[in-house]
Amino acid sequence: MDTAEIEKLIVTGLPDAKVRVMSPDNTHFEALILSPAFAGKRPIARHQLVYQCLGSLMGNEIHAMSIRAHTPDEWRELEMSGKA
Repeated sequence: MDTAEIEKLIVTGLPDAKVRVMSPDNTHFEALILSPAFAGKRPIARHQLVYQCLGSLMGNEIHAMSIRAHTPDEWRELEMSGKA
């Protein structure tokens, strides 16, 4: 599975998102997703939104994915605090 393809799937499901997906082996992935859609949602609900974008690929073509899901405002705060 290609990182660009995963990014495209996430953006299709969350059109206002900024997405960066990285992978050392195209099986295990790390995703940073910034979207206003995450506002007011707990981390598990945010991850579920991402999983919905990827459907049956999760657990199959995508063996594992570490997800960092933040609103743009949360991300700015993390960057300003040096925790991004």
